[in-house]
Amino acid sequence: MFARKLASSSRPFSRPFLFSATSKAATATAAAPIADLAPSPPTYPLTDQDHRRLTFQRNIGVSAHIDSGKTTLTERILFYTGRIREIHEVRGRDNVGAKMDSMDLEREKGITIQSAATFCDWETTNPVTKDTSKYAVNIIDTPGHVDFTIEVERALRVLDGAILVLCAVAGVQSQTTTVDRQMRRYNVPRISFVNKMDRPGANPWRIVQQIRTKLRMTAAAVQVPIGVEDEFKGVVDLVHWRSIYNEGHKGIDLVVRDEIPSELLDLAKAKRIELIEQLAEVDEEIGDLVLSDQQPTNVQLADAIRRATIALKFSPVFLGSAIKNTAVQPLLDGVCAYLPNPSESEVFAHDTNQPTSAPQVPLTPSANAPLVSLAFKLEEGRFGQLTYMRVYQGSLRKGQTIYNARTGKKVKVPRLVRMHSNEMEDIESIGPGEICAIFGVECSSGDTFTDGSTNYSMASAVHGRTVSGALLSLFRHLCLFLSPSSPSLSSRMASKLPISLVLSIVSRRRILLSAYMSMPLPKRPSFLEWGNSILRSTLNACAANTMLTAPPVNLASRSVRLSPNVRTSIIHTKSRLVVPANMPRLSGISNPWNQSKTSRREVEHRRAKGSSTM
Repeated sequence: MFARKLASSSRPFSRPFLFSATSKAATATAAAPIADLAPSPPTYPLTDQDHRRLTFQRNIGVSAHIDSGKTTLTERILFYTGRIREIHEVRGRDNVGAKMDSMDLEREKGITIQSAATFCDWETTNPVTKDTSKYAVNIIDTPGHVDFTIEVERALRVLDGAILVLCAVAGVQSQTTTVDRQMRRYNVPRISFVNKMDRPGANPWRIVQQIRTKLRMTAAAVQVPIGVEDEFKGVVDLVHWRSIYNEGHKGIDLVVRDEIPSELLDLAKAKRIELIEQLAEVDEEIGDLVLSDQQPTNVQLADAIRRATIALKFSPVFLGSAIKNTAVQPLLDGVCAYLPNPSESEVFAHDTNQPTSAPQVPLTPSANAPLVSLAFKLEEGRFGQLTYMRVYQGSLRKGQTIYNARTGKKVKVPRLVRMHSNEMEDIESIGPGEICAIFGVECSSGDTFTDGSTNYSMASAVHGRTVSGALLSLFRHLCLFLSPSSPSLSSRMASKLPISLVLSIVSRRRILLSAYMSMPLPKRPSFLEWGNSILRSTLNACAANTMLTAPPVNLASRSVRLSPNVRTSIIHTKSRLVVPANMPRLSGISNPWNQSKTSRREVEHRRAKGSSTM
């Protein structure tokens, strides 16, 4: 069991707003004076039906550095699970494009701009008991480019596990480190997948060592490649001691053999010993076996990998090549075997009827419990606002009346769907641990919805205080001058921005919108390319209700045409941030930019020049 707790760090910008709980020590300290006064929350034990359903449920994300093969891997997963009938490549090489790249710009550029959700079923056979089980897997494919890291941020907070994809040649890169930090922030267990094993220069052992040194994660390969580079054709399973090959049309036929190739026998034995040694450092049972000079059985080894992975102490490393349709099915088996189900992830909410220092309430993924769900993504669809939701407790039904914990308003769910990229499948109801989308509900990203019987809010915890669910990952302040084509444009943008807005009406057709954005901007960005996608993806981030504003000072601006009806100036600010008195002060954000190289006269000149343009 693991809890989503706020990860602390001594480095600047290491304390973002999360919807998760505080650490156990901080919670116990803050709640000590009122522990005896606060009533104990009701408990909702899981039924046998809940256990059966949740045991075979997985909610995972696919994250990596750009061009590591995330979308290509997701395409193969959908193909092998039978969710799609044909494999299409990124960049629209076959004039179709990958299923998860629904935007024209994504297919043109070959990068993922906005996260996309889908679901599939996977049947796997237990190699020990030979029992076949069918798992339901929700998948969110996330962007790899640094400009869209907020999409990864808001996806990880609703996931139970993740696949960290690494290139077999490039290894750990800059955005890999960022994604690793985000996974640690939200306590998301991960399995690592070394992709592109067919490329010249592929070296999985160097990548495993980089995971240990650069990411500081105990890791070991659970497979050995059969063949190298262009001769890569399968893997040796070190846990269950067997060889796995892909044959047939696009690798759809999986051939499993009990014997290990003779030329790989010594290497496989050495890597299995290394796997056991790495597990012995993080798992007590394996450590006791090693100290007593006993060899763990295959079942003991698999159980230890699962325990250590869920405890965030270990990452099993899988090998494969998505583009060559090799060793993707064993990765799916690893997702089902080693990543947690929703009942193994501890998630907390705050009872708004209690003081902010009261202990947080644990949520139980029981269908009989009161509804608690979180809106984590907003999207403008053909039928209005589409709200992505993760149900943590209770059930959500079409036509049900739900309550927004932030605004107190009640709304009726007119339509309930499950997303398959940009396609929708209508459903009547959905249970706890599931991800869905609803139409016709006006809200902000980060809002909590209940059935009205509780006053729970999946709020953020910062320094022991509970505030609204804003995401604060990287620090940039933008001022956007908008000429809206309709009166509702500003309100629609306000509900999607990663942080709350300060709206100042300059004239009847001009609105000054100051936004403290939780998204990174490169030092020399391509403003045209970035601007064309900002409304579609980056600004389609989780909204915040916490005001962190700065004076709208123009230091540098460029005009970007986002659409025929909207023209935007993107203005960087180096001014000191102003945190309201009612907000907890965060360390390290008072002056995120170093102004030592800029003279005071130059700053004043730029400010005067900026004021004249306003």
